[in-house]
Amino acid sequence: MNPNLIRFAAGLPWERALADNRHMADTDLAERAAQLREALHHHAHLYYVLDAPQLPDAEYDRLFQQLQALEAAHPELLTADSPTQRVIGRVLDGLQPVRHAVPMLSIQTETDTTAAGAAAFDARVRRELALPDDAPPVEYAAELKFDGLAVNLRYETGALVQAATRGDGETGEDVTHNVQTIGQVPLRLRGADWPAVLEVRGEVYMRRDDFETLNARQRDRGEKTYINPRNTAAGAVRQLDAKVAAQRPLSFFAYGLGEVQGWPEGAEPATHAALLDRLAVYGLPVSADRRVVQGAEGLVQFHAEMLIRRDALPFDIDGIVYKVNSLALQKQLGFKTREPRWAVAHKYPAQEQMTPLRGIEIQVGRTGKLTPVAKLEPVFVGGTTVSNATLHNLFELRRKGVRVGDTVIVRRAGDVIPEVVGRVAAVPGPRQPYVPNFRMPRHCPVCASAVVRERGGMDHRCSGGLFCAAQRKQAILHFAGRRAMDVEGLGDKLVDQLVDGGFVRTLPELYTLGVAKLSALERMAEKSAANLVAALEKSKKTSLARFIYALGIRQVGEATAKDLARHFGSLDRVMDAPLDELLQVNDVGPVVAQSIRTFFDQPHNREVAEQLRAAGIHWPEHEAALGPQPLLGKTLVLTGTLPTLSRDQAKALVEAAGGKVAGSVSKKTDYVVAGEEAGSKLAKAQELGVPVLDEAGLQALLAPPVA
Repeated sequence: MNPNLIRFAAGLPWERALADNRHMADTDLAERAAQLREALHHHAHLYYVLDAPQLPDAEYDRLFQQLQALEAAHPELLTADSPTQRVIGRVLDGLQPVRHAVPMLSIQTETDTTAAGAAAFDARVRRELALPDDAPPVEYAAELKFDGLAVNLRYETGALVQAATRGDGETGEDVTHNVQTIGQVPLRLRGADWPAVLEVRGEVYMRRDDFETLNARQRDRGEKTYINPRNTAAGAVRQLDAKVAAQRPLSFFAYGLGEVQGWPEGAEPATHAALLDRLAVYGLPVSADRRVVQGAEGLVQFHAEMLIRRDALPFDIDGIVYKVNSLALQKQLGFKTREPRWAVAHKYPAQEQMTPLRGIEIQVGRTGKLTPVAKLEPVFVGGTTVSNATLHNLFELRRKGVRVGDTVIVRRAGDVIPEVVGRVAAVPGPRQPYVPNFRMPRHCPVCASAVVRERGGMDHRCSGGLFCAAQRKQAILHFAGRRAMDVEGLGDKLVDQLVDGGFVRTLPELYTLGVAKLSALERMAEKSAANLVAALEKSKKTSLARFIYALGIRQVGEATAKDLARHFGSLDRVMDAPLDELLQVNDVGPVVAQSIRTFFDQPHNREVAEQLRAAGIHWPEHEAALGPQPLLGKTLVLTGTLPTLSRDQAKALVEAAGGKVAGSVSKKTDYVVAGEEAGSKLAKAQELGVPVLDEAGLQALLAPPVA
C-alpha cells in the first residue's frame, strides 16, 4: 500500500500526509492526484463495503475537495475512475441500448415453496449428471434472491467503463451515469490480478432503513412518498438525470459474471463460491449470507434458516438461489432453452393479509384478456399498499366464491401481482349477492367487440385487437417491433404520447403522421420527427410473413406467420381460409387455427388490414408459396461468425427452406452450422456427434435437388 494511504488510514489530515512528500516537485501533480484517488477509493471501500470506516467524514470531504480542485485546475489529470465522477450531473436525452456480450439469462423458478422444491432441484441435477443413487451429494452454493434491479458492470483494465440493465436479456440500457453514483460500486477494482475485461452481474437494491429515511424526507418536504424499495431503486437506476439517482440511497450486491477476457494465471476460480470470494477481493460487495452446502439436505436447511431470518434482514428478498458450486459441472449441465440447468430460484411463500372486498369490476388488459378485479380496502402486503387484486378469471371467481362485503385474503402472487386467495368471513352487515353462475360479458366493455374463449382455455378475451382502445398501445408497439414492421424510433414513450394525445387511434393512422404534427410532441425535435416519418415510409416495403406477424393475431408468432405466408402466398387467401385449410399449414393446430379464424371474422380487423394496404404497405404476393423446402422438419443451431451471412440472414434462409433454428444443441439437433469463434455449442455438437457444417455446407443443404 502507498505510504500515504497508511497515514490516511491512521486518520491524519491530508495536509500532513502530503507534507511528507516535500521532496516531490510542485509540478509533479499527476502523482499527487493518483495518491488522492487511491486514498479516497480505499476509504470508500472501508465505508460502503466493509462498514468499517477509519477516517472521519470531515477528513474524507477535505481529501475529496482537494482532488476536485486539482482536477478543475488541471483537467488533464481527470480520469474516468476518479471518485469525483460519482456525481456527474449529466441529464441524458434517453437511455442508449447496450447489447450484452453474454446474455443476461433468467433462471428457472421453483414455485413449490416447501422443502420438496429444494429436493426436486437436487434430483434434477443428479439426473442430468447421470449420478447413481450411491454417489456422494452434489455441492451447491446457496445465496439470497435479492429484490432489486439486475445490472451488468463492465470493467476494462480494472476501471468501470459501462453499466447496463438486464433489459430483455440480449439488450439492456446504458445506466452508467446512475450506477456511478452508488458508493458500493467501485469505479476501479482493487488489486491487480483481475482480467483485462471483467463483467460483473449483480443487483441494485435499497435497504429498508434507507427507504424509510427517504420517505420520511419526502413527507417532511410535502412531496410524494415511494411505494416500495424495489421499485424506488429500479426507478432511480433508469433515471435520465444522474442527480436524481445520487439523491436516492442505493446499494449493490455482486453475484455472478458476464463476459471475461484473460484471467491472470492462478486467479481463475474453480467454483461459484470461490468466484464470489474473488469478487470481494476486487472490492465488490458480496452478501455474507451465502453458504456452500451438500445435497438436498443442505439446500433445505439453508432455505429454512433464511426464511426465519427473512424479516430481520436489512433488505427485501423473495427467496433463495441454488447453484451447482463447481463451474466445470455448470458447463457440463449447460442450458435448457433460456435457463441454466445448474441453478434455480426457490421462492418463499408470498406474504398475505386480510381486507374487506368493496367491489368487483371487469378489466380489459393490454393483450385483450378480460379479468375480474377485486376492489379492496387498501392494505399493506408484500412491501406495498394494495387496493386492487386479480381474481384471474371467471372459473377462479366461482371456485373461490367471494362476494362483495366479504373479508378476503390478499396475497402478492410471486411477490409481484396481488391476488385474492379466498374468502375468510363476512364483515358485519348484509352481504351483497354475487350470482354463482355469473357470466363474462359477450362483448368487450371497451370496444364492444365479441368476447371469445379458446377451446379448453380459462381466459376470456376481446377479439378487437387492432380496434380496441384498451389494447391500442400494445398493438402499436407490437406492430412497430423489429421482427414485425421494424419502425425504428417508435418506442414506449412516444406511443404513450401518440395514443394519450389522440393522435393515433388505429394502426393505419400511423402512416398519416407528418413532421409538423410529430414535432409538436414533447421531447420530439424536427429531425427526430423526420426520421420517424422516414422509418414509417421505409416500413411500407415488407414481406407477407412480417405483415401477418405484425397484426398481432393471438397464438401467431414469427414461425407461424412464415408458415402461413409460405402456404397461402397472399393475405387474401389467409384471411378467407376456412378452418380445415388452416389446419393443413405446418405446425398449425386447432387452437391456432381457431384464433386466426376468429381474428379475421371480426370486420374491423379485416378493415384495418385493408386500410394498411391502402396506406401503401406492400409485399410480393405468392412469395415462396409452396416453394422447395429441403430442410422441412430439420432443426439447426447457428454458432460463431459466418463469412458472408449474418445470424439473421442465415436464420431466414433456414426457415425459408422449412427448417427451424434452435438456440441450444441437443440430441434432437440435426445440424450445427459453425463459423469463426464458435464456442460451447460447437463443443456440445462434437460431444453428441451432431453433424457440423460451415457456411458452404449450409448453402449445399439449401440448394434444391438436381433433377
